Amino acid sequence: MATSKNQTLPIGYILQDYIITKVLSTGGFSFVYLAQDLNKEIVAIKEYMPTGLALREEGATVLLNSDDDAATFKHGLKCFFEEGLALAKIDHHNIVRVVNFFRENNTVYMVMQYERGKSLQDYILSQAEPVNENFVRRVFSELLNGLREVHTQKLLHLDIKPANIYIRLDGSPVLLDFGSARQTLTQVQSKLSPSYTPGFAPPEQYFERKQLGPWSDIYSVGASMYSCLVRSAPIAANLRVKEDFLAPAAKIGKGVYSDELLQIIDHCLNLDYMKRPQSVFSLQKTLLKSAAPMPVIKKSLAKKIKDVLNKPL
Repeated sequence: MATSKNQTLPIGYILQDYIITKVLSTGGFSFVYLAQDLNKEIVAIKEYMPTGLALREEGATVLLNSDDDAATFKHGLKCFFEEGLALAKIDHHNIVRVVNFFRENNTVYMVMQYERGKSLQDYILSQAEPVNENFVRRVFSELLNGLREVHTQKLLHLDIKPANIYIRLDGSPVLLDFGSARQTLTQVQSKLSPSYTPGFAPPEQYFERKQLGPWSDIYSVGASMYSCLVRSAPIAANLRVKEDFLAPAAKIGKGVYSDELLQIIDHCLNLDYMKRPQSVFSLQKTLLKSAAPMPVIKKSLAKKIKDVLNKPL
């Protein structure tokens, strides 16, 4: 298969004014590199590389697998380019900052400010207990400030998950990797195969992409908050549609989080997109409401959550 032969740019490669120092990730739509600019500032560079359509066996130039893929490749490149332009207009503390965008090697590159810290996923896994409610409310309230700006620019993220929520050294969150933001609120459906993150993607991202909207990102926000409670991903939405075995947050989080927060999480995770919060503003307004102080979480409660998760509803 072409994907097994696809090569990243080599370490030390000079890409315009940047030197590639490390490969951060390789996915079905793009490669992400760590690099340094002329001033030795560290940046992250995302390369448009749909591995099902394009191939780099050696050198730097991206080649098409076949002439039949040319139209689809160009369509995806256009969406990637428009996404970069839209993100470059967003200067928000809670959204990754795009600092440059250029063409080279028969593809395009998006240069982003590199953030120091750790992902929310790593933070969750480093905790022995569910993440503190005050932390959850603060992080997601701040993150929603940035997501509101994204939606204002007619973009959807479509891949919000703990791995894409970065916690800076000062504790502030930043939303990373708009790799699935190829379809804006006003564009037609992308011709590229959609990508999903099981557990965090809403059902309409699997089945009815014409129903995508702000409520789709809100499902992913709810799933990310749910994972802060259970320390794992929720059941994938495409499986929930067949038979919903997802334990409600209101049930497994009783005594761990406030009833209000648990209801918010379950509201966001509704399979019917019309029954979720319809805008980031409405979700944020609810989330920012003060909650009664919660008792200290005991280890027995964490065990209780695991026990409930292992039982059918």
